[in-house]
Amino acid sequence: MPQPFQRRQFLAGGAAGAFLCALGGERTFPFSSAKEVAEADAAARAVKKPPPVAKDPVDTMSFPTPQPQPGGVAREYWVQARPLKWDPIPTARDEWMNMAIPRRRKFMALAYQLYSPGFAKPISAPTIPGPTLEAEVGDTLVVHFRNGDHHFDQAHTMHPHGVRYTPDYDGSYLASFTRAGGFIAPGDEFTYTWEARPDSVGVWPYHDHGPNGTISVARGLFGTVIVREKGAKKPDVEQVLVMHALTPQITFAAETFQCFNGRAFAGNTPTVRSKVGQDVAFHVYGGDGMFHTFHVHGHRWKNDAGADVDNPTLGPHEVITARWTEDNAGRWLYHCHVFSHQDAGMAGWYIAEP
Repeated sequence: MPQPFQRRQFLAGGAAGAFLCALGGERTFPFSSAKEVAEADAAARAVKKPPPVAKDPVDTMSFPTPQPQPGGVAREYWVQARPLKWDPIPTARDEWMNMAIPRRRKFMALAYQLYSPGFAKPISAPTIPGPTLEAEVGDTLVVHFRNGDHHFDQAHTMHPHGVRYTPDYDGSYLASFTRAGGFIAPGDEFTYTWEARPDSVGVWPYHDHGPNGTISVARGLFGTVIVREKGAKKPDVEQVLVMHALTPQITFAAETFQCFNGRAFAGNTPTVRSKVGQDVAFHVYGGDGMFHTFHVHGHRWKNDAGADVDNPTLGPHEVITARWTEDNAGRWLYHCHVFSHQDAGMAGWYIAEP
């Protein structure tokens, strides 16, 4: 007996993909083919840090390393960028729809990995997103970065949002205007120092901004900075979720996987657990070039304007925080409400226990 035709079979088809792309008027990824990505990789491997060119007096300026403000501390992290084999659907199933995902999935990704002081040993496995870097107002974030990319063999960096930094610690490749932290070659190390100021309070992305940053970010080279008010209480349950696509140009799979944190489909994406009475916070941001929304079934929260919402929109690298005191026990779905994203994997479980 023929199996019923499912909506995801339509969404996996090329015609559907073309229709959805035309409908949205945007591209998931700016490189149209794996061949273009390979060409960009080759070009990035060939890039060497050029000598500085002083075309303007501003390019010869020198800057002191920022220090913590009174009462603040230097919060040190050791972070390495490294390649790794990544499976966005390790269970090979979608728990929500109770269906198998028997597709070619594993690919070579890039991730940031947290180490103990001096890069003595890994503290945790490499993750997508990378380690969350935390500070309070008045602190500095001192991030010792090492480029361990022995596979793609390209320069990488760490570029933060939200915090204050001098041009040396911008972490951006600028061709002949590149400062010290904007080109960290494979095997090299650099220490970034970023300031957590009052206007830094919030949740912010960091990501590679090297010569091939767009492709490196698409492979997983991004993470999160959280800056809190001095002495502020952390939520009882706190989860960062990054909404992004893993496209065929990167994975060589037959279709795009829509992900939370490098994983697609419920049971693979993060399962978040809380208990009634706990202070719960989801920090969510868009990690690609697409329009997303974030919806949690059975819950509402206040946005920055004080309005009750349950499905706010997110653009590229835009962050929202969904925070509430849990009062509604049960198994709940969270997902992007762009249906083509939801049905291609951008969904997960939130479980609130009594």
